[in-house]
Order: sequence, then structure tokens, then C-alpha cells
Amino acid sequence: MTTPEARDAGQPVRGRRQWPLPKQAVPGAPLLEVEHLSVRFKMASGPSVKPVDDVSFRLDDGDALGIAGESGCGKTTTALSLVRLLPANGRISNGSVKLFGIDLVPKTERQLARYRWREISMVFQGAMNALNPVKRIGDQIAEPLEVRLGQPRDASLKRAGDLLELVGIPRQRASAYPHELSGGMRQRAMIAMALACDPAIVIGDEPTTALDVMVQAQILVLLERLRRDLGLSLILITHDLSVIAETCDRVMVMYAGKVAEEGPVRRVFTAPRHPYTAKLLSAVPNIRADRRNLEVIPGMPPDLRTPPPGCRFAPRCDKAMPQCTTEVPPEVRFSDGVRVACHLFPPGSVGALSGDAAKLVVAASMPVTPPPGEARP
Repeated sequence: MTTPEARDAGQPVRGRRQWPLPKQAVPGAPLLEVEHLSVRFKMASGPSVKPVDDVSFRLDDGDALGIAGESGCGKTTTALSLVRLLPANGRISNGSVKLFGIDLVPKTERQLARYRWREISMVFQGAMNALNPVKRIGDQIAEPLEVRLGQPRDASLKRAGDLLELVGIPRQRASAYPHELSGGMRQRAMIAMALACDPAIVIGDEPTTALDVMVQAQILVLLERLRRDLGLSLILITHDLSVIAETCDRVMVMYAGKVAEEGPVRRVFTAPRHPYTAKLLSAVPNIRADRRNLEVIPGMPPDLRTPPPGCRFAPRCDKAMPQCTTEVPPEVRFSDGVRVACHLFPPGSVGALSGDAAKLVVAASMPVTPPPGEARP
């Protein structure tokens, strides 16, 4: 187990897997690499909608990535796309999702079942809606162990009790139904279920929504402890920028299906480059500033059936230039690890990197993935 001191010193958190890596894993590949991902929803009438448009990001072993943005910006759809849990009218229209170097996009449903919950699991928004109301908590946590790993019933139930204790719930409560638990305990049970198959990545889709402040803090402390102790990699989806500041290493800000800015949390939050990121941060209450008035972003996000040409934030941006309404801004990566898509920072800006240099900056922080069949240290 990596100590907090080691993590603070910059040493990577390595996973302690119970199971070998997938046979098709590529040695040296990053844990998760998403490139140019686009998703389309077919509508009953009218044009199709693209809620995720050319999204790219990377998640290294032991890292935590926060995805932020207004409602409808594509956060949850991006996460669901990783294991193709999209609605019936949704499909991935372009791009790749590489886990250990294995592209999951062309996989069949049967092939993809090998990776769901075993390698990537999810804590869904609203535990009361995600849990089965007529099944006991212990049975629901044991189910992925039986279905995905083929473990016997008795061993699965014992493991379910161990997982409940791991997240702070007495194992005796395994016989309870969801309605017999508090909101915080239901969320902990969802986290226990997500950990059942010892996944490499856990996706938290607004796991603290609808919880009071004290319970939110407890859940966040729990997630951080589990990430350190179990070597988890975490993707956290939230509207609350303070949650990302507290728990994540990197942040990706999305707007209208596209990535506006992405980079280390400390750098993005202290010196945002994209006007949308700056507006979001200025809308967060500041105890050191005048609390009578908060900044607001005028207007509404665009209708994705007919998105505006050029930069999608241009109609609401107070720094918009004529080219913003006609040209899609290129993505520019800077030497501090931040990438931004804004005409305020064209290619060649001070601190911007060329294509080859940008790839070197990304590769420099990449931990080495063990060869297929070997457990991580």
C-alpha cells in the first residue's frame, strides 16, 4: 500500500490486482486512453444529436480525473460510452476507447462483458434508483461476483460482507433492503458493489448528489482512502468544483459535448485559460470575497440538435472574437500539462507545444503497465 506521504511526494499509486491483466493487454500502454470519441443519439424525428463530440483524455494508473461542466454537457454520456452502457438510441460514431491498449469500441456485447465491472465499474447517480428495491443489499453486491467471476454463492456472500465493512457498513446489514438504509449508507453500498470484482477503474457519476454536506464529506474521504489503499483509478463526474479540487489530480471541463480545458487541478483552478472555465470558477462562492453577489454565466447551453458553428461557447462568451463564431478552435497543449480549445490561445502561443513535444509531455508521466498475465506490484 502506498502511503499518503509517498503519494504527496509524487510517486505513482500502483494497483494491487487480484486478477491477471487481460490477455490482449499491450505492454507499456496507459491504463485508459480515449481518442476522438464521438457519440450520436438517433432521434424519433429530426436530426441526430451528438452529445459527445471529439473527446480525448487519458487516465493513468492510480490517477483521479474529474469531469466538470453544466448539465447536458456530455459528462455522463462520456462515462457511459467507456463500457457502452448507452441508451438504445445511442451509439459510438467515432473514436477509440483503449483499456490497457485494448480498443473496446469494436468489441461485441459478449466480448465487452469481460471488461464491464471486472475492469471498469460505476457508482451510479442516485443510489435509491440504481439499487434493486426488492433484493437485499448483500445479494446485490454478491451478484457481480457470481456472474462475472463465477464464484460460488457462499464465497460471494462472504465477500459482500467484507466489502460492506470496507466501506464502513456492519456486515450484518447485508440482509437489509435499500429502503432500510440511510442515503449515505446506500451510497456506500453502491461503492462496495463497484469494488466487488477488484476493477482497475471506478467511475463515480455524481456520487455525492442529494446527500447532506456532512455525508458528502464522509463519502469523499472514503473514496480517497479506497483509492490510496486499493490503488484504484477514479473518474469523478460532478457539478461541484470543490469536490474535484479535494479529490482529483486532473480536471476536464466540458461544454456542449466538447472538451474546453483539461489539465492538473491546481494549475487549471488557479490559472484557467478557457473563458468558460474561468466563469465556472467565478460562480463558486468565495469566503474571502463579497458574498452578496455571485458571478453568473448569461444565456443557456446550445441546442445540440443545431449547435452553433465555431466555438460552442461563443454566444455566451464576453471575450468572443469574430472568428469564434465561424471557426472551431484548435486544441493547444501547454508545457504545464494544460490543453485548451480557445481562439485566445492559438497554436504558437507562448508556452504552447508542437505536436511531437506535446506527445513527449504526455508520455513523460506515463507509468509502465506490466506485461499481460502479470499482476501489478
